[in-house]
Amino acid sequence: MKKMNGEDIALPISNENPAIMKDASKCIQCGYCVRICRNDVTVAKMYDLGITHEPICINCGQCANYCPTESIRERFDYLKVERLLSNPEKVVVVSLAPAVRVALGEEFGLEAGKNIYKKIITALRKLGFKYVFDITFGADLTVMEEALELVERIKNNKNLPMFTSCCPSWVKYAEIFYPELIPNLSTCKSPIAMQSTTIKTYFAEKEGIDLGRLVNVVIAPCTSKKYEIKRDEINVTKRDTDYVLTTRELAKMIKDNNIDLLKLEDGKFDSPLGLGSSAGVIFGSSGGVSEATLRTAYHYITGKDLEDEKLVFSDVRGMDGIKEVLLDTGEIKLKVAIANGMKNAKTLIDKIKEGKAEYQFVEVMNCVGGCIAGGGQPKLSLLEMRDKKLERMNGLYSEDEKMKRRLSYKNPDIIKIYREFYNDKDKVHKYLHTTYDDKSYLVKGKK
Repeated sequence: MKKMNGEDIALPISNENPAIMKDASKCIQCGYCVRICRNDVTVAKMYDLGITHEPICINCGQCANYCPTESIRERFDYLKVERLLSNPEKVVVVSLAPAVRVALGEEFGLEAGKNIYKKIITALRKLGFKYVFDITFGADLTVMEEALELVERIKNNKNLPMFTSCCPSWVKYAEIFYPELIPNLSTCKSPIAMQSTTIKTYFAEKEGIDLGRLVNVVIAPCTSKKYEIKRDEINVTKRDTDYVLTTRELAKMIKDNNIDLLKLEDGKFDSPLGLGSSAGVIFGSSGGVSEATLRTAYHYITGKDLEDEKLVFSDVRGMDGIKEVLLDTGEIKLKVAIANGMKNAKTLIDKIKEGKAEYQFVEVMNCVGGCIAGGGQPKLSLLEMRDKKLERMNGLYSEDEKMKRRLSYKNPDIIKIYREFYNDKDKVHKYLHTTYDDKSYLVKGKK
């Protein structure tokens, strides 16, 4: 790392990094990138560059969010997607992540948290996407599988606590710095990975689209998803997700094509992957994965639905660093912890390893606030950051309150796909679950 007065001031970024890139000519040596990586993400202090010779990165993009000159930014893929959209031989489909809908408006003068997903759908169609799907469908799939896995682990008292696996930066962090926790990671793929596998198999077969013509794109708040889609373990086809574009990249596409986003008519998602529950929507907030999973885990344990007034787990919401909640089903007392940001995750993990804390379920999100604060979201100033993140979170929670369908297992499209396609345990395991690798060799400078 480059130093000034003994302090690191420039974060090294590998040219091979699939998620972010660096233009050193734009660097003003402010040191923000180093501080966020060392103090908040904690990666920069977990290894010695003199030993590794190559920078270790979990691809979260928080350095890019703080960079004032765009010296560090996400690796752009939107121009490649635009070329594919103009190719009449290709069928280009897109899925929209929940956190994007409450942040994209900021790029067009709206307040943080304003949910404009219906206008985004229309904009995506104007850009040329043939089908527009909702990642909340994939989130509902994840809830179904993750809640079942959690209940089975609790009943068998095996590999507890179970850690969430939908944040690829957290998964990579665990593989590198805490490989002993790999058995504790949920084997469930992320919502985007589940959705994309379903698109390249179920949807392609249903619509009779040859995989050579089908291009699957995801709009996400996260730079790390650009890394995740290249993990061999999550792909059933050659590449289930062809491209991930960030919220900022989508804003560039809309502006470059002179689309007046705020004047567009409202659009609707396409079937069969366009219907999600509000449980899938709140995945975009820290604590949302836990809240959604607990709603379904309760049903798996008791055979009953949580009463409406008990669907909201207030203790898991908000910006606290470590949050806890207890779900007492009568049969099982399920103690849950949420680590909001990697710094808090490290603190929590160390407490668990030392025997100072005990849980059955632990949610970890790399970005403080959850996906609403991902490395590809509209940038926020330091002064407004906390308030704007809360506004984005509240935008998702507001949708949760308004929606009639708040339980993943009551989503009719989820019921249908389990009946028609995911009706075989071997297929479910192959298509919706994944594996992990010990990557601690990276810290030792080995390949």
